[in-house]
Amino acid sequence: QVQLVESGGGLVQPGGSLRLSCAASGSIFRLSTVAWYRQAPGKQRDLVARVTNSGSTNYADSVKGRFTISRDNAKETVYLQMSSLKPEDTAVYYCNLISPWGDYWGQGTQVTVSS
Repeated sequence: QVQLVESGGGLVQPGGSLRLSCAASGSIFRLSTVAWYRQAPGKQRDLVARVTNSGSTNYADSVKGRFTISRDNAKETVYLQMSSLKPEDTAVYYCNLISPWGDYWGQGTQVTVSS
């Protein structure tokens, strides 16, 4: 019954910025860990960043210092602010919500970094 609505993907030049959003509904949001994953063609889906229900965060080494994950419980939305983007960041980005009642995935949004 839970749906994750993603937005913010697109085409950006190297060095540019994008802000991804993942919106969820229902009281389960406040009890959930939310993560961003990404998958490039021919490669496995890898964890990019994670934020727990208590607000703690962690990041993949490849994005530390460039990406920031945050959550707004009032809006039931998680954000991924991406700066200093590189061509290697090109991938489909997925929102993943882990709750005591189940795991849910967004539909994925394409991020392309190219000059």
